[in-house]
Amino acid sequence: MRSKITTIIMTIVIFLIASVFGLFGTILWSEFKRLETSIQPEDVKTIISENTNTIDQNMKAPEILDNPFDEIQEEENQQSNVNYSNVIINKYFYNQLEEPAQTIYKAFETHKENMKTGTYKVELGSSFSSLLKEDNGQEQLGKYYQSAIEAYTYDNPDVFYLSPNKMYLNIETTTRGKNTTYYVYVNSGNETNYLIDEFSSKAQIDNAIEQIEQVRNRILQNKKSSSYDNIKMVHDYLVENIEYDTTISKENIYNIYGAMVNGEAVCEGYARSFKYLMDSLSIPCTLVIGKGTNSEGKTENHAWNYVQVGDDWYALDATWDDPVSSSGWVSQGSRYRYFLKGSNEILKDHIPSGQFTEGGKLFHYPTLSSSSYE
Repeated sequence: MRSKITTIIMTIVIFLIASVFGLFGTILWSEFKRLETSIQPEDVKTIISENTNTIDQNMKAPEILDNPFDEIQEEENQQSNVNYSNVIINKYFYNQLEEPAQTIYKAFETHKENMKTGTYKVELGSSFSSLLKEDNGQEQLGKYYQSAIEAYTYDNPDVFYLSPNKMYLNIETTTRGKNTTYYVYVNSGNETNYLIDEFSSKAQIDNAIEQIEQVRNRILQNKKSSSYDNIKMVHDYLVENIEYDTTISKENIYNIYGAMVNGEAVCEGYARSFKYLMDSLSIPCTLVIGKGTNSEGKTENHAWNYVQVGDDWYALDATWDDPVSSSGWVSQGSRYRYFLKGSNEILKDHIPSGQFTEGGKLFHYPTLSSSSYE
């Protein structure tokens, strides 16, 4: 009899323990759910559009932990601690961004060194949770993200190794009961990395930067006392040492490495190199994109610069001051046809566009002096 009673008691105890664990697992299932989405921009040199797709919609109960809610809370606190408010940036296109886009830009700048790996995860934390709880929050964040990438790459020609079309904005949605939080970060998604095809490692990038800086230092050895003389010095160096690539097929022709180290580039490479050197000389300068109508009457996509001399801004097009000549020689006047021009002259065949990509943010350029520099 005593044995039967013991057996019954043990059966009841086992049943109660199983029920408790089953109930606890059900609570965890209903209280903790995570969904991850990813937004990827298209190549910023062409058209950028938001492409939102679900990466992982599988929801499963987590392991039963000794104190699961404490561990979840600790993870959320770590995510919330990502803060870039103390990062100070004063750059032309950055200053035109809305606050959420500035936060993303600051994250890129903070992690610039780590991003050379092409696989570094740029943490944005849960600072966008309020925005993402709005009905169109994800769409708005996608636009801020796109604007931040555009401003960052146009303000910073020295990040020539990044490929924006390989960078993904990820949104992890965590739901616990009625409470939803969002954790945001940027990574390479399903890509091997987010570097341009010409580079595959941080070591390669560091070597390329060292080569660029060697060229830059040789140029700056001839630094002059006035902004005008320094602008002319850099302009002349680029015109004399870069060959315009007509094949549009060689490596790095769109960036400062191709222009300054390989000595071959298209208009974007000239313009980015000019800005890079102006930045090194602390002379205000912006990259400008738009349409240009050449001497043959052909209108095409083009890039050039605006640069400040004294209190006024002027246009400068080093590419078109380096005309392709079958004889290998051009007149001195031709080399300064687009040097420090005012709006009355430059707008005859250069039409700037402040919208870098279709549907993207409309940025504003400095107001040019109406007359050319004299």
